[in-house]
Amino acid sequence: MKLKRFILATAGHVDHGKSALVRALTGTDPDRLPEEKLRGITIELGFAQLELYTPNALLCVGIVDVPGHEDFVKNMVAGVGSIDLALLVVAADDGWMPQTEEHLQILIYLGVRRIVVALTKIDLVEAADATEEKVRVQLRDTPFEDAAIVRTSITTESGIEELKVRLAREFNALVPQRDIGKPRLAVDRAFILRGIGTIVTGTLVGGTLWRGQAVVVQPAKIPARIRAIQNHNREVEQIGPGARTALSLPDVAVAREKNTPGVWRGDVITLSEFGEASLVADVILSRSPRLPPKTRSIKHGAAVRVHHGSANFGARVFFQSSEELRAGETAIAQIRFEAPAFIFAGDRFVIRDASEQNTLGGGVVLDPDASMRNFRSAAQREFLAKRAQATRDAGVFAATEITRDRAVKRNALLAKSSFGADEIAQSIKSANVIERGDLVIDAKWWNEVLRKAEAIIDVEHKAHPNHAGIALSELRQAFARELPLPEIFDVLASELCRTGFVRTGEAIARATHRPTLPLQLQSAAGKIRAALAANKPPSSAELAPDATSQQAFRFLRDRGELVELSPEVVLATEEFVKMRDTIVDFLRKNNSSTASDLRQLLGTSRRVIIPFLERLDRDGVTRRVADKRVLAKPS
Repeated sequence: MKLKRFILATAGHVDHGKSALVRALTGTDPDRLPEEKLRGITIELGFAQLELYTPNALLCVGIVDVPGHEDFVKNMVAGVGSIDLALLVVAADDGWMPQTEEHLQILIYLGVRRIVVALTKIDLVEAADATEEKVRVQLRDTPFEDAAIVRTSITTESGIEELKVRLAREFNALVPQRDIGKPRLAVDRAFILRGIGTIVTGTLVGGTLWRGQAVVVQPAKIPARIRAIQNHNREVEQIGPGARTALSLPDVAVAREKNTPGVWRGDVITLSEFGEASLVADVILSRSPRLPPKTRSIKHGAAVRVHHGSANFGARVFFQSSEELRAGETAIAQIRFEAPAFIFAGDRFVIRDASEQNTLGGGVVLDPDASMRNFRSAAQREFLAKRAQATRDAGVFAATEITRDRAVKRNALLAKSSFGADEIAQSIKSANVIERGDLVIDAKWWNEVLRKAEAIIDVEHKAHPNHAGIALSELRQAFARELPLPEIFDVLASELCRTGFVRTGEAIARATHRPTLPLQLQSAAGKIRAALAANKPPSSAELAPDATSQQAFRFLRDRGELVELSPEVVLATEEFVKMRDTIVDFLRKNNSSTASDLRQLLGTSRRVIIPFLERLDRDGVTRRVADKRVLAKPS
């Protein structure tokens, strides 16, 4: 039988029977704290497991029971961040209450798509139909207006089996959470077991974890290794997304309080390759139209609490194009956290006021690694506007990142996102990009870069026709502010060499470029040629005593018309070749010879023969053995 894992979370007003309903469904009391049992209300998150058997699959449902009291809404939000289905509990005798409404809005902000409504304490009312109709009215104009409503009573045990059947039907219609190779476990409990060490629990999303796997605790970047994994008290070798998970991390301490060394509720267990936590995120922020008409607006720069996963952070909210956000409105915003938050593009979050009294709104992360400086730039405005229109579209997210950043490394593209490798690869194929090695480059921008590089080289040819080309260092400097990654310049140089350009040493030029001397240098070049034709090899200072003749000298050297053996000896290339061939022929016949004998052979001076032989050594023609020269490669 196929096993499918899902997460169900309760929601609803305090004292409407959420925990009692969980106990009736599973036989497990989710209230585990003495204070909870004493006060009769849920304070912390509680957990239970429900197994539902269907003809096609065993449904293993992890239940997260959340507090309903207004003082513990922050704990409620921590429990519903990664769920497949919500069980909204409404007591028939009380009806729709303030926390019922607030919890409903939170579910909507977090993108929960399906709920089942449990109408509890049905034995306490006479007009059950009327009570159910009132709940139905409250669900109008929400994503849940067609949600199933099941009447239940813990006292008479009516409706419990019907509720199980309805839950099974809902889960059967859902697709289990996908494994995209990006595991994240938001820690909702961290504690120490004697003899075992640190244990963390949470709901695993995005990928699979294995026993023995190296992980990291974010945002503090604490390295760890998983010693053991449990799912509802059963030890397993690996665990996939959509499961309540307990990890043994013996090498990590439990923090004594927030922002102290160790693991703490709200931390994320993940893999190191997904980058680091963020201090700034650009988001799309919405406020419910169901808020009371006189609800205060969120002001530009307002202090808030951001609830994400099982964590909540102090932050400030800034808007891109307005000074406030009113009920029923949506806007692009930037969240600046007081402490780093480990978030992905596409993640949903809830914001509450700084005093934790009211839920203000919710949204979706568009850019998890945003910049305060670029928030209002034209490029970022376009980037965010496009992402805001398609928050679940991998193609849009990939295309906008490539367009904005111009070039990205393939393994870094959407690394911090809820899109898998297959989705990202498909997005690359359909985008207007050029792939070069592990780089993915925006095609439009790349073509502009190539045209600019070609123009720069042409300008150099026109301004300095005597040069072999433009120095690569100079061309690199021309693009210093435009290339997002240093290695792109090497790709640019290679691309040019495939499209009509050639690289000579540390210079690059059009393949058709032939260096020529300007008119003002031709006379100086003639004098240098004449001096080289004389019997005595001149020095470079004698050949080029002024700036004009020095330019001509460099041209002739780069063109290969002369060979500069040293500052004191310069030869015409024709003479150099003749002397070299004479030496080679002599050594072939005589195997070796001293510098003195070779000097006499050429009829030259020691001033010439020593740098000449050293040049042959460097060129790999000869090599020195003691005080003699031999051919480097005897034939």
